[in-house]
Amino acid sequence: MAAKWIETLVGSLEQKKQYKHHMARIEALPEPYRGAAKALHRYFMYHGGILDGDTLTTMFGDFVDLWERAVADGTPVRAIVGDDPVEFAETFLQAYASRQWIDRERERLRKAIDAADHNNGEEKSE
Repeated sequence: MAAKWIETLVGSLEQKKQYKHHMARIEALPEPYRGAAKALHRYFMYHGGILDGDTLTTMFGDFVDLWERAVADGTPVRAIVGDDPVEFAETFLQAYASRQWIDRERERLRKAIDAADHNNGEEKSE
């Protein structure tokens, strides 16, 4: 019972555990991969907007998988991020952007304006 109440206030405890696990996986990467992954993670946190918890957890899981695969394959950092790391980061974020919290608010705003417009039209016709 208490866990449900806490989750209502602070969010999913399971998602927080998964996030911490992903961060531990980043810390376990050898250099230079760890440094690159941490720099990109920082950028994601500042630029990524507000993603819902499930999307954020999935995104970071995929992100760490990418880096662990690069380590296993010996892929150079530049081969992953290309010449422009900002472009790489923003493209990576776009793959998850359609599932942001703001999408719900955009839809809510559209519906509210449609309803207001519909109600406004009814008042004029009476």
